[in-house]
Amino acid sequence: MESLLHVVQQPIVPFAILLAVILTVPPLFERLRLPGLVGLLAAGVILGPNALKILDTKQPTMELLSDIGLVYLMFVAGLEVDMEQFRKTKYRSAGFGTFTFIVPLIFGTTVGRVFGFDWNASILIGSLFASHTLLAYPIVSRLGVVGNEAVTVTIGATIFTDIGALLVLAVCIAIHKGEFSLTSLFTLLGMLIAYSAIVLFGFDWAGRQFFRRTGDDQGNQFLFVLLAVFLAALGAELIGVEKIVGAFLAGLAVNDAIGEGPVKEKVIFVGSVLFIPVFFVDMGLLIDIPGFLKSLSSIWLTLAIVFGLITSKFLAAFFASLIYRYNKQEMLTMWSLSMPQVAATLAATLVGYRAGILSEGVLNSVLVLMLVTATLGPLITSKVATGLRVQETLVEPVKPKSEIESEITIDNKLSSRFTIVVPVRNPQTERFLIEIAAILAKHEGGRILPLAIPQAHAQMDASELDQALKRNQILLNRAMEMSRELGVEAEPILRIDDAVPQGISRASRENNANLIVMGWSNRASFRARLFGNVIDGVLWASHCPVAITRLLDSPSKIGRILVPMENFTNQAVRLIRFAKILADANQAQITLLNVCDRRTSDTKIAWTTSQMNLLAEKWMPDINTDIKVVANDDIVKAVLIASQLSDLVVLRSERQRTAGGLAMSNITTEIVQQLHCSFVLLGEPQKNYREVVSY
Repeated sequence: MESLLHVVQQPIVPFAILLAVILTVPPLFERLRLPGLVGLLAAGVILGPNALKILDTKQPTMELLSDIGLVYLMFVAGLEVDMEQFRKTKYRSAGFGTFTFIVPLIFGTTVGRVFGFDWNASILIGSLFASHTLLAYPIVSRLGVVGNEAVTVTIGATIFTDIGALLVLAVCIAIHKGEFSLTSLFTLLGMLIAYSAIVLFGFDWAGRQFFRRTGDDQGNQFLFVLLAVFLAALGAELIGVEKIVGAFLAGLAVNDAIGEGPVKEKVIFVGSVLFIPVFFVDMGLLIDIPGFLKSLSSIWLTLAIVFGLITSKFLAAFFASLIYRYNKQEMLTMWSLSMPQVAATLAATLVGYRAGILSEGVLNSVLVLMLVTATLGPLITSKVATGLRVQETLVEPVKPKSEIESEITIDNKLSSRFTIVVPVRNPQTERFLIEIAAILAKHEGGRILPLAIPQAHAQMDASELDQALKRNQILLNRAMEMSRELGVEAEPILRIDDAVPQGISRASRENNANLIVMGWSNRASFRARLFGNVIDGVLWASHCPVAITRLLDSPSKIGRILVPMENFTNQAVRLIRFAKILADANQAQITLLNVCDRRTSDTKIAWTTSQMNLLAEKWMPDINTDIKVVANDDIVKAVLIASQLSDLVVLRSERQRTAGGLAMSNITTEIVQQLHCSFVLLGEPQKNYREVVSY
């Protein structure tokens, strides 16, 4: 009995319980169509001191992991700010950022004063209103409307609102500690400015230098990023401000250095599956539901905070739309994007609560606010952002068809022939890969480059390398035989490299490839997400588009092709043109599918149908085409039903993005995991490379 009691008291026990909660609870709630973070909060309530008393916020394990989660949450919030989008509209972003900071700050401060809080606490409540989390970014990305100016401005405004809210938090904490005077205020602001400059410019320079010198050493790069965030957090505390300020600035600082690469994906993954969920469980431990329900004033406070936040964000978007002349749809999109209160709001609330400035009623109210806005914001975005005009929309095309067709991936002068690189590793899928590459190459009058990469490492002896070379040479010989049989020109490449993904990317770049055709592998496993796989590595590093294929039968037998589409941009054109090439080769039928909400008006459905007909007439005049607009709230289910009558589904592969470190579901991933037919995923190249596909 004593030994059992000794084991139960070990710090590892709460950690094991937390892992079990994180592993099982979010998927269960998502099956019930509830956000996973709601499950984490609920688990905290049930396991906390107000229920089963299994976990407590004062346990050393909880304190450590929750603090790391708090820092990580703000770091990821800074890391995921799209600096490239921000630079495009920085002045208008500053304007909207000012509106969506000042107006909610006034509303929140007023709510605080009405409910009897002092000026310091009231202003801090106002600052909680001021920030926002881009929880609906994956939705506007999937809809292809990120290029709309109103969306870009809202994304850029995140920097101003979050920094402003964190500065207010720092001043309020200093006032609460009795350290406030005009001299101390100016001293604090001066130290903040100097500290921010050191972090933003110093860490950015150090990151660029370190990443340049370490090349492909992702392990050390990952550790560098972690070191940067915790050094910045400690530095913030040294100058007398909260560590979450330093964490957010560190995220902004290493943003450009880390880029959109596998290291960023791993950093976010570690946070989203471990530390940030622990933070939400810890927040749940603080919730006293019985006490909250007994207090009538707390309920009124909650209603005032929720109503005040939603109203103030709407007014901020309305004022910005008047000044910048955005239409109603753009104004509503700005409102819905700036409504969710998750990352900075929760972090600042917890800091204020621990410091004794905010009451338990405010803490509970902010948690309710988070749940309401995290649900309502993305829901409204999905309704109002559909059909937003962007620069490349086909309704008013910026580029004529002839110009799109003539452009080549990097530099047309460097490569006059369409080139497709086909990495060959699996003998069982090699035949179909060569076949589909041959169809594309014939259509463009180009060539294919079968690529085999024997992987070498430091501990590898000569005999192992010889065996690897022989195996890969056999694959290349088979690829050449198939190419001759199919009547397409092929040039084999045998390349020794220490990493297969980098080898594929380097060979493609050296040969000015226009397309990479690869086989599919499971990307959903824990190991693949943590360490990455070949597909991930190529997608992150490729300078040209990547076609990821899972072919259950020969491409020559494809008779019915399904192309789901949500928008009518040039990205949609690429999917259509890819499908057209396969349809030309096999006299196949193409079905263009759009899934809309059940509440979509008949006028909107008619407009969508007409746009899809225009696409078909313009890009597939000689193809047997079927246009379908299906009203269904479940996009995945609608696509899967349509795929039952298809031999191949052509989808767009999107770069995974989280919102404030919270893992967001990817509709494309859900679809491919359940498809029972062949599919092709067209992946986008790196942002740094100009990319227009010629096929």
